[in-house]
Amino acid sequence: MTCKCNSTIETVDLSSVNEILDNHLSENSNLITILQDVQESYGYLPRMALSRVSEVTGVKEAKVYGVATFYSQFRMAPVGKYLIMLCQGTACHVNGSGAIELALKEVLGVQEGETTSDGLFTYINVACLGCCSLAPVMMINDQTHAKLTRDKVSSIIKKIRQEEAQ
Repeated sequence: MTCKCNSTIETVDLSSVNEILDNHLSENSNLITILQDVQESYGYLPRMALSRVSEVTGVKEAKVYGVATFYSQFRMAPVGKYLIMLCQGTACHVNGSGAIELALKEVLGVQEGETTSDGLFTYINVACLGCCSLAPVMMINDQTHAKLTRDKVSSIIKKIRQEEAQ
């Protein structure tokens, strides 16, 4: 059996990580805040970035990785340009999030957690978006879409695809 441990580590420009660390170390920021900013910069947490955070902060790499994988807010792989988060909380579930999930899978052609082949959309389920009165609800990046129906989901995705084609 051959070890392929290093075959999945991508090479990334660490200048953004270094800048983030420079800013945070002077502020005594915590690890979660640093990881949030790294993810904001790269769109996910590259393995090399986690190693650099460990090296500069003195926090063991296993702990950095443990924090990054424990919290659902962190992503360990690149996502599409548009991250779709579908709420699966109680209010959304009762108001039809299951049908909305089926519509998303159909219109995107991917399963939950996958990214479309064009790299535009990644779809994930989340436990709660805190918008219970708007159920069922999804967020696409920072924009909330409420009172969803199958047709509304299809229309939203179609509009984004049209805007991207221009």
